[in-house]
Amino acid sequence: MLQIQENVSLKSFNTFGIDVSARYFVEIAHEEDLAELFLDPQWKSIKRLVLGGGSNMLLVTDFDGLIVRINIRGIEHRINHNEVFVEAGAGEVWNDLVNYSVNRGYAGIENLSLIPGSVGASPIQNIGAYGVELKDVFKSCRAFEIATGQIRTFSKEDCRFGYRESIFKDELKGQFIITSVKLHLSLVPHLNLEYGAIKQELANRNITDPTIADVSRAVSHIRVSKLPDPSTIGNAGSFFKNPVISSDQFEAVYSKFPDVVSYPATESRVKLAAGWLIEQCGWKGKVVGHTGTWKNQALVLVNHGGATGEEVYSLSSQIIDSVYTKFGVLLEREVNIID
Repeated sequence: MLQIQENVSLKSFNTFGIDVSARYFVEIAHEEDLAELFLDPQWKSIKRLVLGGGSNMLLVTDFDGLIVRINIRGIEHRINHNEVFVEAGAGEVWNDLVNYSVNRGYAGIENLSLIPGSVGASPIQNIGAYGVELKDVFKSCRAFEIATGQIRTFSKEDCRFGYRESIFKDELKGQFIITSVKLHLSLVPHLNLEYGAIKQELANRNITDPTIADVSRAVSHIRVSKLPDPSTIGNAGSFFKNPVISSDQFEAVYSKFPDVVSYPATESRVKLAAGWLIEQCGWKGKVVGHTGTWKNQALVLVNHGGATGEEVYSLSSQIIDSVYTKFGVLLEREVNIID
């Protein structure tokens, strides 16, 4: 029997540590629990929010509805020659899945080490880091359709992945709850060392022939050096997307700011480093009330203690305005705003 709780604080369920409450709260440990929950018309029609690790959201106000916290666990794998298919419950911690795979020699997600959040959130956001995105290793996911109570399997093509985008953030937003994710990994590593400081970190460690475990450790070290630990200081990781602009727009920015940090995105588009843009506007390490930007990475907004969701959102708006004024580039929030 599901236990529906009332007036539950969400402070410990979001990595920003924003102290708001939910009118109703339920934890889901099994896929079939969702059918039981939504058989009751009261919960099918009420405002709701699906919560995993709470790592990619900003809660602005109290939530006058139902919080559905997904805690479906379990990791399984199947090997077919050099191919490995790993399936994990949506409630598993993403980095636990990375460690599970790396420790067994299953290659493909070592660059995604230490990304905060749950497995179930990974396809919604098409998480990515250091030149690798989830879509590169995604096989399929199972998802519960709220309207019908049916379980549907989504292929990679079905998910329509884009840069930090998927069908679950767009056309099907709020219609499905992901229950498990299956990845297509390999026993034969094809290491991606070209993005960020991975090569330099491996060189610092005198590693010339790296394994996937070496890459995972290097990425983890880089992330820890740049990003604050949510258990110490509230944050949601990178708050903004790296903007992707046209080649013409890039030329206009480059003509004024030749040291702009950029990466090729497609033949006609260029990705800019949002952290660099924000830092050039003087925001790095700046404290504003109870919030601010992280001292080592301007892309990360933090809760220094007692910050409200409104404060953090206001700061993000100020940053967006200042970057647009200086560079003519419009930043988008990567974090989901819940109000």
